Amino acid sequence: MAEQTAPPERTGMPGAIAAGPPGPPGPASETRPDKPDAAVVRDALGVGIAVGLSGFAFGVTSAGSGLSLLQTCVLSLLVFTGASQFALVGALAAGGNPYTAAAGAFFLGVRNAFYGLRLSQLLALPRAVRPFAAHWVIDETTTVTLPQPTRRAARIGFTVTGLTLYVLWNLTTLVGALGAEALGDTDAWGLDAASPAVFLALLAPMLTSTTERVTAGLAVVLALTLLPVLPAGVPVLISALAAPLVLFLMGRKKKGPGDGKGSGGTVTRRKKEEWHS
Repeated sequence: MAEQTAPPERTGMPGAIAAGPPGPPGPASETRPDKPDAAVVRDALGVGIAVGLSGFAFGVTSAGSGLSLLQTCVLSLLVFTGASQFALVGALAAGGNPYTAAAGAFFLGVRNAFYGLRLSQLLALPRAVRPFAAHWVIDETTTVTLPQPTRRAARIGFTVTGLTLYVLWNLTTLVGALGAEALGDTDAWGLDAASPAVFLALLAPMLTSTTERVTAGLAVVLALTLLPVLPAGVPVLISALAAPLVLFLMGRKKKGPGDGKGSGGTVTRRKKEEWHS
């Protein structure tokens, strides 16, 4: 039989993926077409601008909850994760304990660490750049980066989204904090719902499996049920238990009636009887 030779790898720009999209190799990945850089930039700018403008709502909400202009701007500069920032100032505004508010914001921000595990494989950035890029690992950059067909497109999407969103978010935070007094009662405007609404809009399309939908639904039920009876910030912490609870129930379901019980045990006993006979 003639020796088979592997087809030559596709070459391209430095940093481009050799075959198909970032992720596990396979026949399906090799058929995905390349995406023009202009299209990636357009999508990234759309997400960055749309979400970046909601920093105004955070600035107004933060100032209305009692934080100073400096504290508000430092939060956006150093924390830079909208849902966690809103959770923190929202809990403080409701009279919650600062430690509880910080804990709720922390657990909301932990999801970015899991995003980073996946994005680090897709982007494969130089070590010197990774600490700076880690600051931009958020919902929006992850949403734009993951669907890209090549590493080059993923890097462009991540960079453009992160840069656009970071600059706009911090500028609009400053404007919102400065204009909070002119708006009067910030609660009447309902601006604190802007960032959670954006987060849900980005999250919903990513819930593709039944398990993910059940986990998200259970977390919402826990948070809304406990909101009237527990201090501000605590329902968010408890709703995080939805994930391990669903995983535990799934594990028990997969075990089924076997393991020496039910039909599985019956089959085992039959085999033993046949062997001894």
